[in-house]
Amino acid sequence: MEDESPDKRQRLIERLLASPRYPTHLASTWRQVMVPGGLDLEQLQNVAGVQNWLRRQFAQNMRYDRIVSDFLVATGGGEAGPALYYTSLELKPEKLAASTARIFLGLQIECAECHPHPFDHWKQEDFWGYAAFFARLQQSENRRGSAEVGLVDLDSGEVTLPDSETVVPPRYPNGAKVSTEAGGTRRVQLAIWMASRDNPYLAKAAVNRMWAHLFGRGLIDPVDDIGGHNPASHPQLFEELTDYFVATGFDIKELLRTLSNTKAYQLSSRLDRQPHAPELFASMAIKTMTAEQLYDSLHRIAGGRPAKVPNFLAIRSSLFDQQRLAFIGKMQMRGSDATEFDAGVLQALTLLNGSNINAASQAEQSGVLIALDSPLFSVEERLETLFLGTLSRRPTGDESSLFAAHVSDSSDHREALGDVLWALLNSAEFALNH
Repeated sequence: MEDESPDKRQRLIERLLASPRYPTHLASTWRQVMVPGGLDLEQLQNVAGVQNWLRRQFAQNMRYDRIVSDFLVATGGGEAGPALYYTSLELKPEKLAASTARIFLGLQIECAECHPHPFDHWKQEDFWGYAAFFARLQQSENRRGSAEVGLVDLDSGEVTLPDSETVVPPRYPNGAKVSTEAGGTRRVQLAIWMASRDNPYLAKAAVNRMWAHLFGRGLIDPVDDIGGHNPASHPQLFEELTDYFVATGFDIKELLRTLSNTKAYQLSSRLDRQPHAPELFASMAIKTMTAEQLYDSLHRIAGGRPAKVPNFLAIRSSLFDQQRLAFIGKMQMRGSDATEFDAGVLQALTLLNGSNINAASQAEQSGVLIALDSPLFSVEERLETLFLGTLSRRPTGDESSLFAAHVSDSSDHREALGDVLWALLNSAEFALNH
């Protein structure tokens, strides 16, 4: 806040992108796209495997087209993440087709599973032709241990149209059929096409999803509904960003660096007039924090040691922190739109009276309150520290007067400071990304 150098924002962006928290957060974000709501105890192995695999890719800044290719041809073994994703969908071709098309291509082709798509050009044959790439996938019986997941591609296996015996051969989403001379398994053929220039969707879908990650909504909204029926709000910008992404070697980190350095991303969410239409991006959208972000923010305020997690399949993951898991289960938003606040009574009560908020705001447990329990600090300095630690700003004059009076009038100053911290943690300013 006191740095007056003109490039301080750029240096901050570089520091954040170089932090180990960058691949951790990006992996958590993409895992929720791949295995949405996947925090069921029975699915925890799959969720953690996918998330840890993704984190390794993002930590190495692997080319995005390479990540997708490796994901599509995975056989398990040492790289358990993708294999666990496949088994979480029961290896069913129709589920894998719907999921991978939504994640990697931004297409809702599952609408054509039983009948032609009501708004787009997809037909039943298109959906089942894409599903045919996964028809020969099976879980391997040759495993070195009961916990290891392996996949194998068989030499036979087809899909048929529902309620018929019509076999549908594999067909790429651009309408082209697989050449009879193409080598490799069907999944290998799909992976080759995914990373080729013949695929008009992969780069667009990635750019749109990363834009939505930062801005709260995509240039095409929803992000997984790309098509002629749903044009981009800024077609020229979308085309230029897609070309740039391809030209930089499908570099996700470079794309995020570029977008976060734009004036559009640096706009304030504070408005002095009626809000603009959200698709104009004329101001920054106010976004809900993910449940994971909110828990980690509270944990940093409360302090203390991170919970120990078991060594499960040689994977250490914060997902096995039972306290964190319980909080996320309660705070998980029902919708996928970061600009819509769809929390209810359970979420409100968790923030008002939950153990995490109590731990963060009780003088005996909160790391920041313990640190402030010193005669060296004035009331004003304590309040400023609490505001900087929670809202990342100093209090206004009115806020300072209000809270200082509450602390000064209290017989227990430590408890009164806990009240102030509780109020700040329950404020919209703390819980929303703005």
